[in-house]
Amino acid sequence: MQVIKRDGRVTEFNEERIIKAITLAMSHTTGGVDIDLATKITDSVKNQLKDKVQVSVYEIQDLVEKKLMGSSRKEVAQEYITYRYNRDVARKSKTKDMFLEIIETKSNDVTRENANMNADTPAGMMMKFASETTKPFVDDFLLSTEARNAVNGGYIHVHDKDYYPTKSLTCIQHPLDKILKNGFRAGHGSSRPAKRIETASIIACISLETVQNEMHGGQAIPAFDFYLAPYVKTTFVEEVKKIEKVLDMDLSKLYDYEVKDYIKKETKDLKGDEKYVQLAINNTVNRVHQAMEAFIHNMNTIHSRGGNQVVFSSINYGTDTSAEGRCIIREMLLSTERGVGNGETPIFPIQIWKKKRGVNYLPEDKNYDLYKLACRVTAKRFFPNFLNLDATFNTHPKWKAEDPNRYYYEVATMGCRTRVFANRHGEDTSVGRGNLSFTTVNLVRIAIESAREAQSNLRMNFDLGKGSEEFMTEKYNKEVKKIFLNKLEQYTDVAARQLYDRYKFQCTAVAKQFPLLMSGLWQDSENLKPTDRVEEVLKHGTLGIGFIGLAECLTVLTGKHHAESEKSQKLGIEIVTQMKEACDRYAERYDLNYSLLATPAEGLSGKFTKMDKRDFGTILGVTDKEYYTNSNHVPVWYKCTAEHKAKIEAPYHALTLGGHIFYIELDGDATHNPESVEAVVDLMDKYNMGYGSINHTRSRCLDCGFENADADLKECPVCHSENIDTIQRITGYLVGTTSRWNRGKLAELHDRVTHDENNN
Repeated sequence: MQVIKRDGRVTEFNEERIIKAITLAMSHTTGGVDIDLATKITDSVKNQLKDKVQVSVYEIQDLVEKKLMGSSRKEVAQEYITYRYNRDVARKSKTKDMFLEIIETKSNDVTRENANMNADTPAGMMMKFASETTKPFVDDFLLSTEARNAVNGGYIHVHDKDYYPTKSLTCIQHPLDKILKNGFRAGHGSSRPAKRIETASIIACISLETVQNEMHGGQAIPAFDFYLAPYVKTTFVEEVKKIEKVLDMDLSKLYDYEVKDYIKKETKDLKGDEKYVQLAINNTVNRVHQAMEAFIHNMNTIHSRGGNQVVFSSINYGTDTSAEGRCIIREMLLSTERGVGNGETPIFPIQIWKKKRGVNYLPEDKNYDLYKLACRVTAKRFFPNFLNLDATFNTHPKWKAEDPNRYYYEVATMGCRTRVFANRHGEDTSVGRGNLSFTTVNLVRIAIESAREAQSNLRMNFDLGKGSEEFMTEKYNKEVKKIFLNKLEQYTDVAARQLYDRYKFQCTAVAKQFPLLMSGLWQDSENLKPTDRVEEVLKHGTLGIGFIGLAECLTVLTGKHHAESEKSQKLGIEIVTQMKEACDRYAERYDLNYSLLATPAEGLSGKFTKMDKRDFGTILGVTDKEYYTNSNHVPVWYKCTAEHKAKIEAPYHALTLGGHIFYIELDGDATHNPESVEAVVDLMDKYNMGYGSINHTRSRCLDCGFENADADLKECPVCHSENIDTIQRITGYLVGTTSRWNRGKLAELHDRVTHDENNN
């Protein structure tokens, strides 16, 4: 006989649970516990239900009440009813307390799970209500028993679980050229193809905003410069025609004029066609600058997802060497440097400079001047981040410098770090593709359990964590490594099966559920009819298995993390290699694009730690903080040079092809030191790293515009205002106020140290 529980789950009938409930009620009465009576009543209930295949828990409880009322212990029935009522109240109370905290806009790990979302607005509250009530539904009805147990046990984390029932996908690299050339329909309106740069900029915004509402992750444009470059040329021609009209003369011969570079110059000493061309260039540059300014402004003010979140947007650029492409790049950088509104640092879009030898990295390269500008802008505004197209794993054999569509063979990334490139079902490219979903494995819990088991097997007993290597024998090291790698394989397999289950569920969606995404943005979706299943095109996406806490994991297993010990580093690489090779096997087994992701943990960084501290206590160097270190990073509190950090983290980039990032914390005011940014890019080039960024601090007075690098600035030294805005990077993206950060990330921010060449 099966029992249908209150939450809808089905379990096997267990008479011990009835006996336990009755005896518990008896213990609160003067008559005490009568185990014989409790057993007799349970047998009677079981006998009455013997012909049923399924029965609800409420039906069982009603029968127990009736049997107790008919017994000699009627006072137990009353106690049982009270117990039953209090249990129901307690269950509802958890939800009630959580909802009240959302209503009262309390700052906690529920309301601050995503620092990019304002959970204090009405729309934000609705999103959190929906999110927190949807997650239990997923646990009960959409996860397998195996996956649910792994989640509840703290071994894996299913990201964006609240969006699971919607069948939505994580992210996509927009083939913006399709929309700009063909237009698109969103809701009850349609957009015509773009003809000028302003229109192209607006359509790019609308595209990102619209698809954000159809997905649960971020949006990116893989070749922003290439896509918008044609509209610089049409804008130039438009400016020539304006001059024609004013002068009432035929200048059609200038329509096809090949502009060498769109640089503004004085025209008073110029004459004839030379003057007209320069006037058209000047006006074109002004319009491109305004269009880029508008794009940035819109990305920081237009809200999606019911109006509570700005679009999580990214743009990749830097390799278009045409005059028009260079114009887009230059004006995007200059607009970013200037800032939005009253000069604030824009937090979106996350900008990503695609660094490439022969294109923009070396002094003789065509776009080297723009690379220098990019470093200058990063020193002030955090962006752009840097994507290394020269990394061995980021190259494509079909990339040719002379190919006008070479961007198709260039890796693009989401600002947070997600990378999509290899494709079992088509050409390797980022364009029109994205991640379907990802799940993270908790390396730390697996390590702690493995160490405890190894100690038990060898009858050893010593405290785990920092400095424990002095107690570790060769036999112990061998034993704990064997246990750990076996457990890691077990839970990586669970994550892979859970991702496959979610993929099959996503495949049941039909195209009309994602009206813009599946109208040609997602690869091969342009031929889908509204009622067609999306299964055939989802195969182009990726399924990501992530991991968190490698540093703490190694501290458990070896007594030191990977930046402190060559032995730990060797084991760390072996651990991540095993996970990467497992992903390769899953790709073969399921014929899908599985990849290993260096998880960008935000809310998760503190969640796993809290669970592990509860179950295992405080372990020095492991659970003694409120967060675990993101993926394979060197701990934020560990003082070392930038180069040492690069040496340690570099080997993991080639293993984590689902996404990775390298951070360096700069000391002082980076605005005056763009060379420090170049030095970081040089490290990425030297050590074959894929993607990186620079962290520093910008505090700004919102009243007078004063800026400096003081993270603790409370009062403006110029106008004495306390209206201060401090920008910090939380994972791959920026947040304008730390008041939206959860406790784990705030603790991590407090512990961050800078990296310099002197290790001071």
